[in-house]
Amino acid sequence: MLTQTEPQIQTPSPAPAKTERSFPKITERGLDELRARIGVKIGATAEPWCYEATRDNIRHYAHGIGDDNPLWSDPDYAAKTQHGGIIALPSFLFSTSRIVSGYVGGLPGVHAMWSGADWTWHKTVKRNDVISTEAHLKDLIEHQTRFAGRAVQQIYHVDFFNQDGDKVAEADSWCFRTERDHAREQGSKYKEVRAREPRRYSPEEIKEAYKLYAQEEVRGATPRYWEDVKEGEALPVMFKGPMTVTGFIAYAQGWGGLYIRANKLAWQLIDAHPGVGITNRFGIPDVPERVHWEEEFALEVGAPGAYDYGPERNSWLTHHLTNWMGDDGFLRKSTCKIRRHNPEGDMLFFKGRVKRKYVEDGRHLVEIEQEARNQDDELSVLGSGVVELPTRG
Repeated sequence: MLTQTEPQIQTPSPAPAKTERSFPKITERGLDELRARIGVKIGATAEPWCYEATRDNIRHYAHGIGDDNPLWSDPDYAAKTQHGGIIALPSFLFSTSRIVSGYVGGLPGVHAMWSGADWTWHKTVKRNDVISTEAHLKDLIEHQTRFAGRAVQQIYHVDFFNQDGDKVAEADSWCFRTERDHAREQGSKYKEVRAREPRRYSPEEIKEAYKLYAQEEVRGATPRYWEDVKEGEALPVMFKGPMTVTGFIAYAQGWGGLYIRANKLAWQLIDAHPGVGITNRFGIPDVPERVHWEEEFALEVGAPGAYDYGPERNSWLTHHLTNWMGDDGFLRKSTCKIRRHNPEGDMLFFKGRVKRKYVEDGRHLVEIEQEARNQDDELSVLGSGVVELPTRG
């Protein structure tokens, strides 16, 4: 016979007070061990996200940065261009090297933020090219920063080759290594940002920003001739945002997040590199890359909230240039210098200006200055590019 009983009500125990964790510090011993690696060729590292510039890999990367240029993704369109088929957008090479994307060695447990790169491209990466790389640690430079006090700029050089052994590109890429505790407790860069109320846009503000997407010009099949470019002329403003975690994850899908792993593969990564495993609120070791989607952890490292990826912003700079130059142009050089985080809710407005035009080794070149500021006119990134354009001659 079943009997009904009164439910047993338990009084919950008070939650334990939250204590802030302490993270590893930059030490002289750690720096000395890193300096010993300068100039030494790096052996096997974590495998790249993409070995090959396949149609799908190129498309996924382009869509990850919001670039709808058909040259990267439409075979029928691309077949009618001088390239004869799909080619990879210049920034696609981020997906072929963990090193250029910020996979740093040394100083275990010390935060790494991808902060800039100097790129040079030599040849077009064509559909189905197989990319290999060679890399070495180039330099370590100490800085004093508003974000985290003492910081170390860790610079790598990476060369990119196709299946024929041709060097298609090279890059110097750097991360800043910062002490998480100092950035959270004493860093002054984002105190005002963290004190602000969360930004909420009106429908009118969103509509006004989206006009820039509707008006975005992809030069495409219309040649931009060198003779027609004037020094001092402005490039069209390019818009990115508003920033969302969904957008950050969309980029990671094309780029291949450095530490995004599942189940056994996640365990293998953390087992091999214990400093990567930082416990989350469930006590589970998880990766530092979650600063891009977990606001609580982003605040722990001194950031103003979950924020975008550095290589993503570099890719937006090159997107700005490829939109302008058209299918017949070739991006020779690009620089990117990150100046602040772009947390959820930020909008970015990319502007450019022709600094000079010149001829070098028979190439007709245009140098362009770039910058992007957020909705509060705060400088987010500085960039530049050198574009080779067709000539009427």
